[in-house]
Amino acid sequence: MASATAGLFTAGHSNHPWDYFLELLRRHRITLICDARSSPYSRRHPQYRREALQKNLAQARIHYRFMGDALGARTRDASCYQDGGVVYSRLAATTAFRRGLAELITYAGSERAALLCAERDPITCHRMILVTRQLRDGALPIQHILADGALETNAAAEERLLREYGAGDDLFTTATARIEAAYDWQSRRIAYERKTRVNQDSDGTPSRP
Repeated sequence: MASATAGLFTAGHSNHPWDYFLELLRRHRITLICDARSSPYSRRHPQYRREALQKNLAQARIHYRFMGDALGARTRDASCYQDGGVVYSRLAATTAFRRGLAELITYAGSERAALLCAERDPITCHRMILVTRQLRDGALPIQHILADGALETNAAAEERLLREYGAGDDLFTTATARIEAAYDWQSRRIAYERKTRVNQDSDGTPSRP
């Protein structure tokens, strides 16, 4: 059974029916949803539109905070774009993002906070590849709520990311350098592009339900 202590989790609503997703949150005793979607208005899944989500969460006595303006993948800051695409390293260095990250840390210090986005798998979502990447120093434990309800540590998610990246052991490359390279590789694959118009959900990343 999940502990009642505070902490940081992430979750992707994907195409889950509302009752199923709520059960995932309850199973892990989530008390606060931090919505990291830049534009929380999914046409395909109206139950996750901002207004409906807030109402349903309130009925379940789960708090809601919109943080997509600071932590979302579709930034309005023109300096974060290159050739039409968002560069995650630039976005992560902005004042707005750093302020949002500090707020997230504060929330996770007092509640069981779940960083919400649309993607089913954290390794294909900016909630991990952009946001929790900045928190991987170990000071704040991070756990990802998977679609089947299981919890995956951030370290375990990084192992999956490395396997997808294809980074094997290299005597001349440190483990830290390999995982950073994998993050950079995935960042380029999933970052929002202004020219991309197909198969996108509310956070602007390619949808893989």
